[in-house]
Amino acid sequence: MRRSPLEYEEQVDGKIGTSHARSASSITRTRAGIAVVQDDANFIALFNDDGTRKRTIALPAGEGGQRHFDDRRGNKAYKLDLEASVTVTTDGGEILLAFGSGSTERREQIVTLGDLEREQPNVSVTNMPRLYAELRRTTAFAGSELNVEGAIQVGERLRLFGRGNGAVRGELKPVNASCDLDWPKLFAHLRDPESSDPPQPFSIVQYELGALDEIPLGFTDVALWRDTVCYSAAAEDSPDAVRDGRVPGSAIGVLGAGGARWAPLTEPSGSLFAAKVEGLLPVNDGANTLLVVVDSDNPDAQSELCTVELRGPWSASIRLA
Repeated sequence: MRRSPLEYEEQVDGKIGTSHARSASSITRTRAGIAVVQDDANFIALFNDDGTRKRTIALPAGEGGQRHFDDRRGNKAYKLDLEASVTVTTDGGEILLAFGSGSTERREQIVTLGDLEREQPNVSVTNMPRLYAELRRTTAFAGSELNVEGAIQVGERLRLFGRGNGAVRGELKPVNASCDLDWPKLFAHLRDPESSDPPQPFSIVQYELGALDEIPLGFTDVALWRDTVCYSAAAEDSPDAVRDGRVPGSAIGVLGAGGARWAPLTEPSGSLFAAKVEGLLPVNDGANTLLVVVDSDNPDAQSELCTVELRGPWSASIRLA
């Protein structure tokens, strides 16, 4: 079993004094390396496929000049809560997009990074309240509480995935769902959110993802693999889309015309891998191996990059390699 703790190249924020990725929430492949996004730290960390460190990119500081946010510091409410990432190609080159979850109005930012191979990449954080208002208003996608957790590019569309772990709000219940956004319109809105209108969500699909230990599974990330959508999901006994809860396990699955097919993630011994997998990435289209990142919801703990092997009929056995 290969489990690599994700440490930074150096101590990147002397004021805070941490040197590890704390709450890895999504991963995406770029020409500069595997980009690991964190939900409570304003850093993008670049790693090799084996988890060896490359470099770390600091995002703009947040409230109070801080780049780390948690209950201990009393500033968790101010975190960007970046939960979904995707690498897209434009006429200007490759761009990494990281989406705030939208679970609160403070979490409605999109981070963009261009020229990642340069020493000083182009980094911006854009507040997108009009876009998130459209997503939240589209209750077939958002359900009772909006919580964007995954993103992929499908041609001229950007497909977002929402995690159904919110609290019931009146007649609205939490849903696991996807919606499509017109990518050119989204890109135009991202460049000028005041003057251009946000794209309207369309092609909404809701999914039944099953449960582990009687706790419903909810999307935590998505990726394209073998011409289909592969996803990670976690069973988390959380009271709403903001607060954490007990996690008995996670699952890996694929989405097709018949809905979701999945299997629980297990240890080599066969027992459930009792951790929250928040991001996944195929090693390549032809391999039966995925990379996943684990979020322990503990600011003092290092997030891990794990190798997952799909064995036999993968739908019945997905194990940590």
